[in-house]
Amino acid sequence: MSCRPLVTVFSDEGQPGNPTKLPAVFKAPIRSDLVQFVHTNIRKNKRQPYAVSSRAGHQTSAESWGTGRAVARIPRVRGGGTHRSGQAAFGNMCRAGRMFAPTKTWRRWHRKVNVNQRRYAICSAVAATGLPALVMARGHRIDNIGEVPLVVSNSIEKLSKTKEAVKLLKALNAYADVEKSKASRKLRPGKGKMRNRRFVQRKGPLIIYNEDHGITRAFRNLPGVDLLKVDCLNLLLLAPGGHLGRFCVWSQGAFEKLDALYGTWRKKSTLKKDYGLPRPKMIQTDLSRLINSDEIQKVIRPIKPKAKHFSQKKNPLKNLNVMLRLNPYTKSFRRNQLLLERRRRKEKAELLEKKRGLKKD
Repeated sequence: MSCRPLVTVFSDEGQPGNPTKLPAVFKAPIRSDLVQFVHTNIRKNKRQPYAVSSRAGHQTSAESWGTGRAVARIPRVRGGGTHRSGQAAFGNMCRAGRMFAPTKTWRRWHRKVNVNQRRYAICSAVAATGLPALVMARGHRIDNIGEVPLVVSNSIEKLSKTKEAVKLLKALNAYADVEKSKASRKLRPGKGKMRNRRFVQRKGPLIIYNEDHGITRAFRNLPGVDLLKVDCLNLLLLAPGGHLGRFCVWSQGAFEKLDALYGTWRKKSTLKKDYGLPRPKMIQTDLSRLINSDEIQKVIRPIKPKAKHFSQKKNPLKNLNVMLRLNPYTKSFRRNQLLLERRRRKEKAELLEKKRGLKKD
């Protein structure tokens, strides 16, 4: 997790200025499992209800013919003189029949998520934006930027023209991520093309501001760029698809307001009622270093002596190796028995040939 005490504030010309204190939320534990759970559930809350017509598949007069006519008892269309008459109807296996379990508009579309879980997920998502490894793993182009997290002076909030926004991003060496998003625009596969979502493209930078003095108008037309007010942080934009590490550009006012929003481990939030920053379960996450430390090694029990392993007792009458260990003469005895048996067979064969009058060549 990010542990730097100070973060550089860049001017709108890309020049480094006075540093500011790193908010405590950037040291919060990163729980990818919780982020994915919360993202999956709150993403369902924008769905629109859909259903097939309640009359679909039942807009015909059909009745079963009953038994005794050597046909299935499925309802059949009445009448005659046409191919349709006598055809099976209503069933989900029938042509022009209804679907199985027709969809209804009163399905449970929305999901409630605990407030504390949502806040924990946002804290984790914000903390992940301060780790360059996670941001690069999402595919953002941040090779040439000055620092992560990237904080810009409050003059960014007064921009009102798109050309000014482009000039700012180029001065911060962050415009490569916008170009990456623009080059990724392509047709959506599937039927979404016909449903007002014809194109898909990658996500670009997320601009987080404190007060809107024209910043939303300046950045809204750039491909892949999203804007968020710091008071209304949204997990769907902080971790798109439930994947941590969105590239964020913070205004100084928004960055410094995070401590008041989410609090620190010393004091609770001043803008949320009785809310404190979540603490990590483990302060020291290096398990091998933890287990091998002198403090733990001197209180644990010593290593037990090597346990004796007893082999399974085997029957010497069925297992030749065990019998040889008990009685080495067994090998010679069995060999003599085999030779004796072979000699007896030979004598018996010679006796039979003599009685039959056969002579060997």
